[in-house]
Amino acid sequence: MRLKIAFLTPEYPHSKTGSFGGIGTSIKNLAIGLLAEGCSVRVLVYGQNSESVFDDNGITIQQIQNVKFKGLSWFLTRKKLERIINQLYADKAIDLVEAPDWTGITSFIQPKKCPIVIRLNGSDTYFCQLDHRPVKWQNRFHEKRALQTADGLISVSQFTADLTNEVFGLQKEFTIIPNSIDVDLFNFNSNFKTNAGVPPSGVRGLLYFGSLIRKKGLLELPLIFNQVIQKNPEAHLVLVGKDVPDIVSGNSSTWAMMQELFTAEALSNVSYLGSVPYQKIKEHIKEAAVCVFPTFAEALPVSWLEAMALQKPIVATNIGWAKEVIADGVEGFLVHPKAHQEYAERILELLGSSQLQESFGIAARKKVVEKFSMQVVAQKSVLFYKSIIG
Repeated sequence: MRLKIAFLTPEYPHSKTGSFGGIGTSIKNLAIGLLAEGCSVRVLVYGQNSESVFDDNGITIQQIQNVKFKGLSWFLTRKKLERIINQLYADKAIDLVEAPDWTGITSFIQPKKCPIVIRLNGSDTYFCQLDHRPVKWQNRFHEKRALQTADGLISVSQFTADLTNEVFGLQKEFTIIPNSIDVDLFNFNSNFKTNAGVPPSGVRGLLYFGSLIRKKGLLELPLIFNQVIQKNPEAHLVLVGKDVPDIVSGNSSTWAMMQELFTAEALSNVSYLGSVPYQKIKEHIKEAAVCVFPTFAEALPVSWLEAMALQKPIVATNIGWAKEVIADGVEGFLVHPKAHQEYAERILELLGSSQLQESFGIAARKKVVEKFSMQVVAQKSVLFYKSIIG
């Protein structure tokens, strides 16, 4: 039986479909893995500027425009998606649809026969809980309803499953299947030497890549790096990612807020490169000695897996999901983002020991290959899909 899986998503990594984030990346990684397992994959991307269907290396991409009607767009768009799913199922083009939990797009999508699976990558309600922010009532309503009406539930981490049940007052059972990456694409070249953290460009040491946003600890990172510089004036911090407005203060630039928190000495050793093409991320990771992720809110970040696959030691947060990715003192260090001094000490410990960098890096790649590779995750997903369809 050849499974025909569809993903319903607001984003996908392709030049025709617009900007994307972690959800889009995780879907593409899984889709490639499913193709290798003999599945057929279609990605239904809503919120698009035009309607079209095209091929992306064997993955069928279907762009769908939202319905615009004041006050009823949310409902009419869902009904449009429902009709599309029903038709694809009737035509035997799909066997099952998977959607993310974000904003609960499937809350009023009730196909006649096609099963709907929700995969938790972190709902708005979930992230607001971790951020200690109020959630929009309509997002909470749709996200909860989507979970209640789904035919199957997956979570990328046990922490995300448990907290989701808690914030919605549910007692749902989730199958834990993590995010994945192509371990062959993110493959460390043994001939590439970082020279104890000094790449050819002369930039030394630390890399953060991802959105510049409060919830990922970017307002803690300057305070951490200030302490690193006091002990190691040669250390350099590279930031790669989109600058995001701060939802708490209303400031239009998180990067501007960060600059005010660095000491003058530390700021002179910071390079902010802005957004870079996804295919360039690998080179920035290779040039780093240590990757830092002092985040407060994640589900199971693909960025960590990419760094680990390239044999980079990580100093990350110690909150919830982190322990499901990194064993403290084995593949990296886990420290609370607000423990600035301890966080800086762990960074300095790694910067000062190429041997520790190497041992953590080797262990990190080994874990990604065994637990987070596309092949492993795709096989687990196929078994889950078959249980739902059966």
